[in-house]
Amino acid sequence: MFSCVKPYEDQHYSALKRACLRRKVLFEDPNFPATDDSLYYKGTPGPTVRWKRPKVIPDWKEQEWDPEKPNAYAGIFHFHFWRFGEWVDVVIDDRLPTVNNQLIYCHSSSRNEFWCALVEKAYAKLAGCYQALDGGNTADALVDFTGGVSEPIDLTEGGFANDEAKRNQLFERMLKVHSRGGLISASIKAVTAADMEARLACGLVKGHAYAVTEVCKVRLGHGLLAFFKSEKLDMIRLRNPWGEREWNGPWSDTSEEWQKVSKSEREKMGVTVQDDGEFWMTFEDVCRHFTDIIKCRLINTSYLSVHKTWEEARLRGAWTRHEDPQKNRSGGCINHKDTFFQNPQYIFDVKKPEDEVLICIQQRPKQSTRRDGKGENLAIGFDIYKVEENRRYRMHGLQHRAASSIYINSRSVFLRTDQPEGRFVIIPTTFEPGHTGEFLLRVFTDVPSNCQELRLDEPPRSCWSSLCGYPQQVTQVHVLGAAGLKDSSTGANSYVIIKCEGDKVRSAVQKGTSTPEYDVKGIFYRKKPGQPITVQLWNHRVLKDEFLGQVHLKADPDNLQALHTLHLRDRNSRQPSDLPGTVAVRVFSSVSLTAI
Repeated sequence: MFSCVKPYEDQHYSALKRACLRRKVLFEDPNFPATDDSLYYKGTPGPTVRWKRPKVIPDWKEQEWDPEKPNAYAGIFHFHFWRFGEWVDVVIDDRLPTVNNQLIYCHSSSRNEFWCALVEKAYAKLAGCYQALDGGNTADALVDFTGGVSEPIDLTEGGFANDEAKRNQLFERMLKVHSRGGLISASIKAVTAADMEARLACGLVKGHAYAVTEVCKVRLGHGLLAFFKSEKLDMIRLRNPWGEREWNGPWSDTSEEWQKVSKSEREKMGVTVQDDGEFWMTFEDVCRHFTDIIKCRLINTSYLSVHKTWEEARLRGAWTRHEDPQKNRSGGCINHKDTFFQNPQYIFDVKKPEDEVLICIQQRPKQSTRRDGKGENLAIGFDIYKVEENRRYRMHGLQHRAASSIYINSRSVFLRTDQPEGRFVIIPTTFEPGHTGEFLLRVFTDVPSNCQELRLDEPPRSCWSSLCGYPQQVTQVHVLGAAGLKDSSTGANSYVIIKCEGDKVRSAVQKGTSTPEYDVKGIFYRKKPGQPITVQLWNHRVLKDEFLGQVHLKADPDNLQALHTLHLRDRNSRQPSDLPGTVAVRVFSSVSLTAI
């Protein structure tokens, strides 16, 4: 007979299993005991629960039950979950909660299959207790199980039901996520407690996280007609977590619409007629009847892949309070303009003419405990600003906001955005100022983005500052565009260079136009404010670039005229003459180095 093992200190799974087998005992987890402490928060009443050991048959070689070697079974299992940037190994015993000899939580329709109940137990241990899983966030769970990034989509707010182009684009993205091993769920918002698990006339249930089990284009028609006609329908297969109660509208199990599909196509799709909770819908109907979709994509960072490879930057940060505004890092969202720029700031570069950027911020999970109850997440989000091409210090004033996420009290917030070439600053924040917590920032781009935290507010002073000088003034130069440039019949291929005290910023080439829009900015910390800043325009050619003209900017802080339209001049130092064209420049200067 097997006896029960006494409490162990936290050890690696393999060491614990060896110890159990050596002593011929079944593992009992001292950190997640078979008591009400592992089920409910303190003071929460519940039914009388008995914990039982099943004869477990998990589908994994190392943990599999071998009837020929029963003495090799130690009643111990382990699972990996992604938490705050790393995979966490969770070890559990095999005692599962039951009432009237029935599993009371997750269970399989097969009475000798227990892997899902064991995974649930490990996840409950990670969360603090089983009750902590009740009403949890689907997006967070998908990330925990995959290490991917979750993108929530509000179908109602996005108007996907009535916008065919947006709907088609979303379907193609879901097709790609599903084909590459990502997870997708769909749900209908339950606005009130009474709404929760309310069954609608169409058969769908509010508040349920329906798993998307297939995404495909279904060929309509029979025989050769199906191939020549080539009419296809965007279809989604979903599963109710209850394992019963299905959609009863078009394309439900017994609907007449299936007569439009050949028998071979139905077999390939795996169409079944039984109340197993799994059913098909057109994607248009999905967008009309569901309110939310969550896509959890697995980001491919492997170079040995036929699929798109992403470059990932992963940085840890924290919102912290301090009485000194320059050291405070908990400024709240943009609604709090006086403290917003006191938040952590991260810079990254887009190095292509345009690139898709994926950004995810995840706060450290608040642990649920029996004594304190469920840990509450902070409401978090982030803004992205397009800044000067040479910025190396923290922002102190508003610039062009390139994108922004939603603010929500979810563990993670995700944004997918297309951005032009240039430098950007991400400012992750809590919604209210003064809130503290740790976070993980993940930035995915097509090429390395050099993402890093901006820690300094201004250039640092050193022992050499008294000899080499220290900046007396900061100037931002924003070259908007030009007009009337000297060009060929096809237009000039021009670009801008901004020069100041050995530092320079160059724009991308604007091809085939005499009225280019550069929209390029530079920031300069000037030790010699008396020396002008030079803005030069060049025409890009195959053998040698052609000088188109330049202007000098005094950039005096006392000059309140921000926008200047200036005629281009040649480089003759004695008597510069006008050249064809003008350039539009916006200039701001200040003797306070933290003004921009």
